[in-house]
Amino acid sequence: MSPCGDQHRPAAGDAVVSTADDFARTFSVSRETVEKLQIYEAKLRKWQPAVNLVSPKTLDQVWHRHFADSAQLAGFISEATRSVLDLGSGAGFPGLVLSILLEERASPPSVTLIESDTRKAAFLSDVARSVDNPARILSTRIEATSTVKDVGLVDCVTARALAPCIRLFASFALFAHPGTVGVFPKGRGYADELQAARERWDFKVAHHPSLTDADSRIVVVSNVTTRDATARQEGPNAHDDTR
Repeated sequence: MSPCGDQHRPAAGDAVVSTADDFARTFSVSRETVEKLQIYEAKLRKWQPAVNLVSPKTLDQVWHRHFADSAQLAGFISEATRSVLDLGSGAGFPGLVLSILLEERASPPSVTLIESDTRKAAFLSDVARSVDNPARILSTRIEATSTVKDVGLVDCVTARALAPCIRLFASFALFAHPGTVGVFPKGRGYADELQAARERWDFKVAHHPSLTDADSRIVVVSNVTTRDATARQEGPNAHDDTR
């Protein structure tokens, strides 16, 4: 499954994406898309010392740990999707990477990124301008009434390293209509997170092997409804993408 259509999907954890060429082969994207990601990488390295966007130990693995890890989510965003919302975007993983990849589609969805840290939001805006990407970047709180009103309901929600599912679903629900899908990369504790979430939420879920980490899963949720009125009031903890 590639970001821009169906194709052979490598076995869990088998994708080794060390370079731009590896990325192009794995995800079957255009040279233009790869060049945009190369600009992204250069910007990330330039801003990193001042803003600490990602864990320094992952900078030399950026194509695998960040670009590929984000890009694999595009295969779970249907061609019918018209709007994507990325919560707690941090350094743009996965939201800005997805926005760049989804431009290859015949009818790309709109992509909105929410990042409350103004420095990180400035970085995201710099990258988006540099690669001429139309992603909308909001430097605001996810749960703010003004944010919810401004963004409205969307078709797909993504987030990486934002919060456990029990709290992540509260943020998801703010922007979800009955057909909205959530696509969330999760680590080895995903099953425990989902079990805990069922104490407060009803939902349909499928989980798929991650291309970049054999112990991780891509969790795809839909039909998320609350069992507990207080659940909607619990948003995520502070976002930390420095992994």
